[in-house]
Amino acid sequence: MKRWFAPFFIFFILLLTGCSEEEDKNILTRVDVYKVNAVEQYEEEVIISDKSAVDVLSKVFEQIVWEQNVKAEMVIKEDIKVVLFMEVEENMPELLDGYFIWFNQNGTATIINRDANSLGKLDEKNVQMLKSILNLG
Repeated sequence: MKRWFAPFFIFFILLLTGCSEEEDKNILTRVDVYKVNAVEQYEEEVIISDKSAVDVLSKVFEQIVWEQNVKAEMVIKEDIKVVLFMEVEENMPELLDGYFIWFNQNGTATIINRDANSLGKLDEKNVQMLKSILNLG
Protein backbone atom coordinates (compact mmCIF):
# COMPACT_ATOMS: atom_id res chain seq x y z
CA MET A 1 0.00 0.00 0.00
CA LYS A 2 2.79 2.44 0.91
CA ARG A 3 4.47 1.69 -2.43
CA TRP A 4 1.60 3.31 -4.34
CA PHE A 5 1.22 6.28 -2.04
CA ALA A 6 4.51 8.03 -2.95
CA PRO A 7 4.04 7.97 -6.78
CA PHE A 8 0.38 8.99 -6.40
CA PHE A 9 1.34 11.84 -4.07
CA ILE A 10 4.05 13.09 -6.47
CA PHE A 11 1.63 12.89 -9.42
CA PHE A 12 -0.97 14.85 -7.44
CA ILE A 13 1.54 17.60 -6.54
CA LEU A 14 2.69 17.88 -10.16
CA LEU A 15 -0.89 18.08 -11.34
CA LEU A 16 -1.70 20.77 -8.80
CA THR A 17 1.40 22.79 -9.68
CA GLY A 18 0.69 22.58 -13.40
CA CYS A 19 -2.88 23.79 -12.97
CA SER A 20 -2.03 26.63 -10.62
CA GLU A 21 0.56 28.30 -12.85
CA GLU A 22 -1.91 29.85 -15.25
CA GLU A 23 -0.83 33.32 -16.27
CA ASP A 24 -2.89 36.40 -15.60
CA LYS A 25 -4.74 36.57 -18.91
CA ASN A 26 -5.71 40.23 -18.69
CA ILE A 27 -4.14 41.71 -21.81
CA LEU A 28 -4.23 45.46 -22.36
CA THR A 29 -5.59 46.04 -25.86
CA ARG A 30 -6.48 49.73 -25.97
CA VAL A 31 -6.25 52.92 -23.93
CA ASP A 32 -8.64 55.87 -24.17
CA VAL A 33 -7.34 59.19 -22.85
CA TYR A 34 -9.45 62.19 -21.90
CA LYS A 35 -7.47 65.36 -21.25
CA VAL A 36 -9.04 68.01 -19.00
CA ASN A 37 -9.02 71.55 -20.43
CA ALA A 38 -8.75 74.92 -18.66
CA VAL A 39 -12.50 75.01 -17.88
CA GLU A 40 -12.28 71.54 -16.31
CA GLN A 41 -14.11 69.72 -19.08
CA TYR A 42 -12.93 66.69 -21.03
CA GLU A 43 -11.55 67.29 -24.49
CA GLU A 44 -12.13 64.83 -27.33
CA GLU A 45 -10.87 61.35 -26.48
CA VAL A 46 -7.59 60.06 -27.85
CA ILE A 47 -7.59 56.34 -28.59
CA ILE A 48 -4.29 54.50 -28.33
CA SER A 49 -4.33 51.06 -29.92
CA ASP A 50 -0.81 50.79 -31.38
CA LYS A 51 0.61 47.58 -29.90
CA SER A 52 4.01 49.01 -28.96
CA ALA A 53 2.47 52.06 -27.27
CA VAL A 54 -0.07 49.89 -25.45
CA ASP A 55 2.73 47.56 -24.26
CA VAL A 56 4.69 50.50 -22.85
CA LEU A 57 1.57 51.83 -21.11
CA SER A 58 0.92 48.39 -19.65
CA LYS A 59 4.43 48.33 -18.18
CA VAL A 60 4.01 51.84 -16.79
CA PHE A 61 0.72 50.93 -15.10
CA GLU A 62 2.39 47.87 -13.55
CA GLN A 63 4.79 50.27 -11.76
CA ILE A 64 2.06 52.11 -9.86
CA VAL A 65 2.37 51.63 -6.11
CA TRP A 66 -1.18 51.08 -4.84
CA GLU A 67 -2.76 51.72 -1.47
CA GLN A 68 -5.93 49.61 -1.28
CA ASN A 69 -9.27 50.38 0.38
CA VAL A 70 -8.88 54.14 0.17
CA LYS A 71 -11.84 56.35 -0.65
CA ALA A 72 -9.78 59.25 -2.04
CA GLU A 73 -11.08 62.51 -3.44
CA MET A 74 -9.08 65.46 -4.74
CA VAL A 75 -9.98 69.13 -4.48
CA ILE A 76 -9.10 69.88 -8.11
CA LYS A 77 -10.22 68.00 -11.21
CA GLU A 78 -7.79 65.42 -12.61
CA ASP A 79 -5.38 66.30 -15.41
CA ILE A 80 -6.40 63.26 -17.44
CA LYS A 81 -8.79 60.36 -17.27
CA VAL A 82 -7.57 57.06 -18.71
CA VAL A 83 -9.70 54.04 -19.55
CA LEU A 84 -7.89 50.74 -20.01
CA PHE A 85 -9.48 48.07 -22.19
CA MET A 86 -8.43 44.63 -20.96
CA GLU A 87 -9.02 41.37 -22.80
CA VAL A 88 -9.84 38.86 -20.08
CA GLU A 89 -10.93 35.99 -22.25
CA GLU A 90 -10.79 35.53 -26.00
CA ASN A 91 -14.05 36.29 -27.84
CA MET A 92 -15.55 37.93 -24.76
CA PRO A 93 -16.27 41.62 -24.07
CA GLU A 94 -13.35 43.65 -22.79
CA LEU A 95 -13.07 44.74 -19.18
CA LEU A 96 -12.91 48.53 -18.79
CA ASP A 97 -10.93 50.04 -15.95
CA GLY A 98 -10.94 53.82 -15.36
CA TYR A 99 -8.17 55.85 -13.73
CA PHE A 100 -8.02 59.53 -12.80
CA ILE A 101 -4.50 60.99 -12.94
CA TRP A 102 -3.05 64.16 -11.41
CA PHE A 103 0.47 65.24 -12.38
CA ASN A 104 2.31 66.66 -9.36
CA GLN A 105 4.81 69.53 -9.45
CA ASN A 106 7.62 67.24 -8.26
CA GLY A 107 7.30 65.12 -11.43
CA THR A 108 5.35 62.25 -9.86
CA ALA A 109 1.69 61.41 -10.39
CA THR A 110 -1.25 60.53 -8.17
CA ILE A 111 -3.73 58.01 -9.57
CA ILE A 112 -7.17 57.11 -8.28
CA ASN A 113 -9.16 54.04 -9.29
CA ARG A 114 -12.58 54.79 -7.81
CA ASP A 115 -14.04 51.39 -8.71
CA ALA A 116 -11.36 49.58 -6.70
CA ASN A 117 -11.09 52.27 -3.97
CA SER A 118 -7.36 52.52 -4.63
CA LEU A 119 -4.90 55.39 -4.47
CA GLY A 120 -1.69 55.04 -6.45
CA LYS A 121 1.61 56.82 -6.86
CA LEU A 122 3.84 56.78 -9.92
CA ASP A 123 7.50 57.83 -9.90
CA GLU A 124 9.10 60.49 -12.10
CA LYS A 125 10.67 58.08 -14.63
CA ASN A 126 7.36 56.34 -15.33
CA VAL A 127 5.47 59.63 -15.42
CA GLN A 128 7.81 60.82 -18.18
CA MET A 129 7.18 57.63 -20.17
CA LEU A 130 3.42 58.01 -19.61
CA LYS A 131 3.44 61.63 -20.76
CA SER A 132 5.59 60.74 -23.77
CA ILE A 133 3.20 58.01 -24.98
CA LEU A 134 0.14 60.18 -24.30
CA ASN A 135 1.76 63.18 -26.07
CA LEU A 136 1.38 65.39 -23.01
CA GLY A 137 4.89 66.84 -23.18
